[in-house]
Amino acid sequence: MVFLYIILKILVLVVCLLISVAYFTLAERKLMGGIQRRRGPNVIGWVGLFQPLADGLKLFVKETVIPTNSNQFVFVLAPMLTFFFSILAWLIIPFSETTVLFDGNLALLYFFAISSLCVYGIILSGWSSNSKYSFLGCLRSVAQMISYEVSMGFIFLIVIVSSGSLNLVDIILSQKYIWYAVPHLPVFLCFFIVALAETNRHPFDLPEAEAELVSGYNVEYSAMAFALFFLAEYANMLLMSAITVVLFLGGWFFPFNLLPNFLSFNIKLVFFVICFIWARAALPRYRYDQLMLLGWKLFLPFCLGWLVFTITTLILFDFLPNFY
Repeated sequence: MVFLYIILKILVLVVCLLISVAYFTLAERKLMGGIQRRRGPNVIGWVGLFQPLADGLKLFVKETVIPTNSNQFVFVLAPMLTFFFSILAWLIIPFSETTVLFDGNLALLYFFAISSLCVYGIILSGWSSNSKYSFLGCLRSVAQMISYEVSMGFIFLIVIVSSGSLNLVDIILSQKYIWYAVPHLPVFLCFFIVALAETNRHPFDLPEAEAELVSGYNVEYSAMAFALFFLAEYANMLLMSAITVVLFLGGWFFPFNLLPNFLSFNIKLVFFVICFIWARAALPRYRYDQLMLLGWKLFLPFCLGWLVFTITTLILFDFLPNFY
């Protein structure tokens, strides 16, 4: 009975996530249409509300084309692997103090491990396609994600040192009186930029770069295989928005308890979703050397320095009362 209950909760999470991703794409197209002074989708359904469902149906009924010279098993496996890892990390996200599937003491370490595994689907898709554009796209993605994961790891260490726990619920509870975005504001801004790079979004969409690589690692994919990459990318954006809310904006806590826990969490998450869309509409793409310079020569030293500063400050505040 307990096993069936867990399976039911996972199914509810997956269905809600898929619906959220579908309407995330609609919100992106609508907002970008507004920014660029055009209408956006407005034909299928009232004000275009059924457009994501029509797009999903179109991709579902299309024929999947597998290149002749590709490694066919790996070619088919790659998008499924990418989508699976993008779903797996959602198990630890606490929407409220009681609404979390897996409340583990090493939840943040689990998240870091899963986010590192996400790159394997992209590597396999680029290699198995037997296309120079796909291969260049996957190489760029590997280098980019490894480069920015180092900075992300140091940012996680800053939050762990500040809260004294790797449990996401404990991290949120430690922000009951002040969100970590206030004392760690520069790190909070760094983390949002790192999230853009980790999800291969503008201005760091070098692995896809339509103007150079004709969509990069997924250029040979069509129909549902392409849709799985698409779903994984948008699920990862929602995931990074959720983890930013958890680590820096107090999760479900809202000033003066003005909003219910679940609503408070989701309003903050939607704010970051809008920031992702704004970045795509407003910012030009970085050159590859600028991308690497930003990650290794700016973010990494800064995050390492802030970690040392945080540890020193906490030790000093622990030492001073004992000294006097």
